Amino acid sequence: MMKRPLAVVAAVVMALVLLPVAVWLDLRHLSDTTLSSQASSLNAMITDIRGYYAQNVVGRVVASEGRTLAVHNYRDIAGAIPIPATLSLELGEVIGKGHDIGYRFVSDLVFKSRMPHELDGFERRALATFRNEAGPKPPISEVSGSIFDRRIRLAAPVLMGPACVACHNAHPESPKTDWKVGDVRGIQEISIAQPIAANLLSFKYLFAYFTGAGLFGFVFVAIQWRQAREMRRMNRDLEETNGFLASISMKISKYLSPQVYRSIFSGERDVVISTERKKLTIFFSDIKDFTVTSERLQPEELTQLLNEYFTEMSTIASQYGATVDKFIGDAILAFFGDPETRGAKEDAKACVDMAIAMQRRMVELNAEWRRRGIEKPFQARMGINTGYCNVGNFGSADRMDYTIIGAEANLAARLEQIAEPGGIVMSYETFALVEDGIDARALPPISLKGISRQVIPYAVEGILDERAAGASIINEVHEGARIFLDLDRVDERESARLEAILAEAMSALKARRPLPS
Repeated sequence: MMKRPLAVVAAVVMALVLLPVAVWLDLRHLSDTTLSSQASSLNAMITDIRGYYAQNVVGRVVASEGRTLAVHNYRDIAGAIPIPATLSLELGEVIGKGHDIGYRFVSDLVFKSRMPHELDGFERRALATFRNEAGPKPPISEVSGSIFDRRIRLAAPVLMGPACVACHNAHPESPKTDWKVGDVRGIQEISIAQPIAANLLSFKYLFAYFTGAGLFGFVFVAIQWRQAREMRRMNRDLEETNGFLASISMKISKYLSPQVYRSIFSGERDVVISTERKKLTIFFSDIKDFTVTSERLQPEELTQLLNEYFTEMSTIASQYGATVDKFIGDAILAFFGDPETRGAKEDAKACVDMAIAMQRRMVELNAEWRRRGIEKPFQARMGINTGYCNVGNFGSADRMDYTIIGAEANLAARLEQIAEPGGIVMSYETFALVEDGIDARALPPISLKGISRQVIPYAVEGILDERAAGASIINEVHEGARIFLDLDRVDERESARLEAILAEAMSALKARRPLPS
């Protein structure tokens, strides 16, 4: 594809170089032709004038042996020669015979023995102008013809001198006897014809250049049109391919976490089997008694409920920057620290904040699900642990999975199993990173299968800032009891109703107390 543009550029440069050469050759040829034509015309004219002079002037003087007169009717008198006016008239006939240059000596006042001169419009206007104007009388010119044949005519006045006035006023055939010096006797007209059509062939090099340029332009336009059509086709194919790839990438993004998706499609991460050891905060959650709950629901209801649960939890995970590893049945595995990290402390804090936000959203979802007729909605348990894991692409060359492997991930799953429904349990490693902002209580040390050391779990009870602000949110979860209150969202009317409900609940609890012995 690159050869054509280079060839076009070379042809354009060659054309620009050849244009002045062709113009120079044609102008030189035209100049040579014009000079040759004018030289030939002038040579023939001089030859004719010389012959006329030899015959009608010198020959007549020689024949009369020196006895001669200058008269207008010199042909009727032996040895006479023409006067200047007669000479001018007859030279006009000699010069204008077969030449591109013409000469006329005409007047509207001729001797009585002569034929009247036929004057055209230009000549009559020139005579009238010369006679009406006082002072200097510059020549008058006129250009006529077509684009193929041009002709210029130049008329100059013939003025009467003293000798001419004396002769004409006394001559018996003079049409006028009151001539004065400076009067306009007639006009002397010179005409030059330039047959442009005859010189067209002088531009043969330029014609050849324009013919070649025209052919080149046609070929160039054809090539450009073909390339434009090819480019349009390629653009259509590219748009279709881009649309297909965009559609595929959007579909693939549903199977990957946003961080992994961005790192792969931005080129930051290669799709090869490789792992790294990093300090991560691992989050694990599942639904308490999911098997029992699923037996009470129709498959369609269970599918809708589970998808709704995963959608809400994934949205919250995305808001806090978690990398959602996978959904395992009703469980969610996510982690912080790869492929993006803000440091171990900030990653742990974000993970705990995310878990609290998920549990709060679960309370709202349970209330909504109950209104939809779900007797026992989902109750989630969550475990969080911080430690080193292997993270990266695991699998085969044909199929791989971006996930984490390590005992710390197993510990997060074990902590989730000991959490109360609606509760969050974290390891000491995580608690040490977030204790300045999280209210948590230590649970009795436990031994977990696969973990050699005793683990001290910490149950999350809330965020310190919220409790310091007057407990605007109350979230208490226990086996058989769940209390969630967002006081900022309860209006006055609803507050009165909730007070009545809580008072009734307190009365019922007091009634169940054993009597003192």
